[in-house]
Amino acid sequence: MATKTLPVLKVKNLSVKFGVTDVVQDVSFDLTHGKMLALVGESGSGKTVTALSIMRLLPEATIDKDSEVHLGSTEILDLSPTEMSDLRGKRIGLIFQEPMTSLNPLHSIGKQIAEAITLHQNITPKKLAAKVDSLLDLVALPGLKTRLNAFPHELSGGQRQRVVIAMAIANDPELLIADEPTTALDVTTQLQILELIKDLQKKLDMAVLFITHDLDIVRKFSDKVAVMSQGEIVEKGVTKTVFASPKHAYTKKLIAAIPHGSAVSVPEKSKNILEMSDVVVSFPKKHGWFAKAEEQIVCSDIRLNLPKGHTLGLVGESGSGKTSLALALLRLIPSKGMIKFDERYTRLLEGEALRNLRKDMQIVFQDPYASLNPRMKVEQIITEGLRAHEIGRTLEERRAMAAEALKQMGLKESMLNRYPHAFSGGQRQRIALARALVLKPKLLVLDEPTSALDVSVQSEILELLKHFQEQQKLSYIFISHDLRVIRSIAHEVIVLKSGKIVERAATEKLFKHPQEDYTKALLKAALL
Repeated sequence: MATKTLPVLKVKNLSVKFGVTDVVQDVSFDLTHGKMLALVGESGSGKTVTALSIMRLLPEATIDKDSEVHLGSTEILDLSPTEMSDLRGKRIGLIFQEPMTSLNPLHSIGKQIAEAITLHQNITPKKLAAKVDSLLDLVALPGLKTRLNAFPHELSGGQRQRVVIAMAIANDPELLIADEPTTALDVTTQLQILELIKDLQKKLDMAVLFITHDLDIVRKFSDKVAVMSQGEIVEKGVTKTVFASPKHAYTKKLIAAIPHGSAVSVPEKSKNILEMSDVVVSFPKKHGWFAKAEEQIVCSDIRLNLPKGHTLGLVGESGSGKTSLALALLRLIPSKGMIKFDERYTRLLEGEALRNLRKDMQIVFQDPYASLNPRMKVEQIITEGLRAHEIGRTLEERRAMAAEALKQMGLKESMLNRYPHAFSGGQRQRIALARALVLKPKLLVLDEPTSALDVSVQSEILELLKHFQEQQKLSYIFISHDLRVIRSIAHEVIVLKSGKIVERAATEKLFKHPQEDYTKALLKAALL
């Protein structure tokens, strides 16, 4: 057990290998009672490997014999598997990034919370029920006391993450490790979870090791920060000091990559390339085999316009209707109302006219790995649209177009012969952009195109998008929950809530003078 005179966690010269590959090298840091240390860095920097090594959850890894990991006076690396199992969940709690995969889909939440307690405590059923109730109160979920038989899929993302936190703190741990615990959540839910973790840290006097790539979270919530790059800690210190005067070039690069700036300059008056009026998007909903299908409306009374060469930002929480509206615009799902694109009423188009429309309207999705066919080489992926629209007379001509599209994205022609798995996330998103832009569209719908990327890669993609917009007078609809990204690229912002537009304004006006309470809540949650 840790005492006040000892650090809760002391990591010294931690080095980890996978085979012959060094993934963590000489990592050292301390963490004391009631404090939060943020471990930050881009994907592959070694953050999660460090955390899992502390928990001894990497059986395939080799930890160097000179490494030391102390939990109070206990040397974790000397414990037997049985002793380590007893320590996990009791003295160290762990929260993972995606709550849906952290919870057993076949067991009720009540059973899973209770199991986290009974694994480490011999407790009577009456006291167990009281403990579960108190945990739900602690994580601000008193309403679930009557729904302990509910399964994870019946809860919202925020509720699931609170259940995971309840399980992690069930045995009053000295140390809580939170590995990207808010990445999969809306900004408002994210803020609630962050404030909850901070509140629990103070109430329980826990030490918290918080792993993230989000520097806004680090700046707002952590006491100290350690910056990792290529398996090493390159800078550490008090958070305010590190942000105010970073010493290492990599830290400076990360801080500089936080989205900033504004949208590209455009003429004040441009002709509208897109107009939507009284648009309704709905899906059939049935309650039983013989029940009459009902319409579940996901977007209603949508009115908007987009001038040529401009970017329209769409923001709102999950389920607000952002993606459904974009898919309806692209004629990928049915809708009602008027949609006019480039002087064409889209709902009236069929056959060749519809194919020509699809060439002029392209989409880039959030996850570049999921949106690229893993069985196709990059050349096939980029030229697929050219073949479908009969652009280019020969294979050689289409290959040259694909090579030029890659070159514009800062990639090499030799990459045409590789498969998607051979690239990083940022490179895959550049390939997805090349696939869309090779058709020379007039409108590009960007559905969370940077949310799966590291901050520095995100910055590169945003600069690319601005460059092509300025060069080709492209129009963008940019969907994102990251309001910093929206502020840096959009000329105008529309705020959606429950399928309705609640506010619309020029970007800076909306950020500086929001009118609606919902918009104000979103801006507050974005930690701007």
